[in-house]
Amino acid sequence: MSGSTLIYIILAGITALLLALFQYIYKSKKRKLNPIFSFLRFITIFSVLLLLINPKFEKLTLYNEKPNLVVVVDDSKSIIHLDQDEKTNELLQSLSNNQDLSNKFNLDFYTFGSEFKKLDSLSFNQTQTNYTSVFSSLQQIYKESSSPIILITDGNQTFGRDFEFSAKQYKQPVFSVILGDTITYSDLKIQQLNVNKYAYLKNKFPVEVIAVYNGNTPVSSQLTIKRNNATVYSTNLQFSKINNSHTLNITLPSDKVGINSYTVSLSPLATEKNTVNNSKPFALEVIDQKTNVAIVTSISHPDIGTLKKSIESNEQRSAYVMSPLEYINDKDNYQMVVLYQPNSVFKPVFESLDSDGKNRFIIGGINTDWNFLNSIQDVFKQSITNQEESFQAIYNQNFATFLKGDLNFDNLPPLESEFGSVAFNIPAETLLFKSINNNLVNEALLATYENVGQRGVVLFGEGIWRWRSQSFLDTNSFNQFDDFIGKIVQYVASNKRRNRLTVNYESFYNGSDNIKITAQFFNKNYEFDAAATLEIVVKNLETNNVTTIPFVLQQNSYQVNLNNFPPNDYNFTVRANNGEVTLSGHTKILDYNVEEQFLNANTIKLQRIAQNSSGKSYFIANTSEIVNDLITDSRFATIQKSNKNVVPLIDFKILLVLIILSLTIEWFLRKYNGLI
Repeated sequence: MSGSTLIYIILAGITALLLALFQYIYKSKKRKLNPIFSFLRFITIFSVLLLLINPKFEKLTLYNEKPNLVVVVDDSKSIIHLDQDEKTNELLQSLSNNQDLSNKFNLDFYTFGSEFKKLDSLSFNQTQTNYTSVFSSLQQIYKESSSPIILITDGNQTFGRDFEFSAKQYKQPVFSVILGDTITYSDLKIQQLNVNKYAYLKNKFPVEVIAVYNGNTPVSSQLTIKRNNATVYSTNLQFSKINNSHTLNITLPSDKVGINSYTVSLSPLATEKNTVNNSKPFALEVIDQKTNVAIVTSISHPDIGTLKKSIESNEQRSAYVMSPLEYINDKDNYQMVVLYQPNSVFKPVFESLDSDGKNRFIIGGINTDWNFLNSIQDVFKQSITNQEESFQAIYNQNFATFLKGDLNFDNLPPLESEFGSVAFNIPAETLLFKSINNNLVNEALLATYENVGQRGVVLFGEGIWRWRSQSFLDTNSFNQFDDFIGKIVQYVASNKRRNRLTVNYESFYNGSDNIKITAQFFNKNYEFDAAATLEIVVKNLETNNVTTIPFVLQQNSYQVNLNNFPPNDYNFTVRANNGEVTLSGHTKILDYNVEEQFLNANTIKLQRIAQNSSGKSYFIANTSEIVNDLITDSRFATIQKSNKNVVPLIDFKILLVLIILSLTIEWFLRKYNGLI
């Protein structure tokens, strides 16, 4: 309470006393009850004045805060594969029932596999192991408290950032419980297999195989690659403790159109414990056509190289950069044309495209001759201001021509182009709107259209090379941007009639992949229908079992997950609104479980993260010390904390009660004595 407030309170007390004395002592007749009336009136006036002054008081609350003990359990399939599931459940039960631990710590339990979440139950059915979200999530949850972690895992990671580096985000001691034994077994395995997803008919495709041996004595094994039980490649390999790996670069013929399934395998050793990792399946789709894309330009710009790399990220497509004249001389070899910043020299190109009925992707920018572009086509008109402007992209949630993919437009840098309005003379669908200084402009930055049997896409801005760079900074991969450009190319390169039902899926999936199929359904006006009922009917071609699963609406697409389906070939039919529109397809799930490729726990790495974090590591067979170590560790002590709150007097309801009570007593006494 400040000094000035104290002075106000003293003045309030004096004022209240003077008023009470003036009313009942000085101005009133002498009565025995006047001192009582004066006191009651003093209480009333003084309380009201205190409420007006409203002094503030400090309220100090003391409380004890126990440290947190975070128990994180690996729920992936590799735990069962290493025969550690029962021991894990026993340890978890022991920790949760230990009264000494509960008295010292606040116990929190989590699991992780493909995702990190609160522990409900352990099933050891996760098909992937990702440590990245574990440590980043825990750092956010417990960054303001003392929270050591017990990490119960085998240390075998299948995707995500290396968890030894991810663990450094968590600024707390890590106590590793290693699920596995220390015995080293002789083991052969296919460490890595690199192969493209697509190949072309009557061509050859490369396969890179890395075979690894873990053991001390020299051994030999035969590596074979089979397609439908027929051997297409075979070689003998010699391994030793020193020469413990071989990298083979093999080329195989692509002579059969469609999905071709292969298995690469190493013949097992007589004493080998884990033979699951001796083989690895793979598949590729052989196609008999390729899309050639012509990038026609008369200038040099970073966008051109970006377009070429993005287009060619799909093995089914090739991109060629050329001048307008070069395109005219070789136009029959290209199924799609990108017109980058057209000017007057593009006139024969536009005339050729119109006469041949070919689709086009037009990109405009600062170097575009907009007068020429406005005169050579009648699809759209750009106002000419001779002023430059930067436009941010805003995604149109109602766009339904094709799925945009996972590219996040909110973080992308602006594009540069001519300042001025854009008007389409024919119906067009806007994929991206313009935004200037965070103000949405109801004009297209990127739009699609169909005109007299021709398809087109127009981008009113240059600088997409920055988009690809930003996409890499956000995701450590170019895939999201390349996928977005690929969808534009697929739309422009195709002359197929637009269907009301579109389904996106892969020709084949690895058994450990996230097997997701997406679909879009449009009404008769080709507007996305968010109220439709979609379902997929999946037939296992080996067992003839038929399963029907409903789609779930996610933003502007319908999705279904087939993760629990066993490896096999499947035919499927997607039905919309009880068969109003249907679409069929075929996919294959390969028999490959990445969680079964491990023979031992990753002991060294788990011991290292414990040591680097000032924690300790234990093997699952020797965890009797872990409880005692945690309880006796002086770093994890209960801390007494205080919480100081500044509370205004007006929050104290007792003062209001006192005012009401004093006024009531005064009124009652005056009434009883006939003074009212």
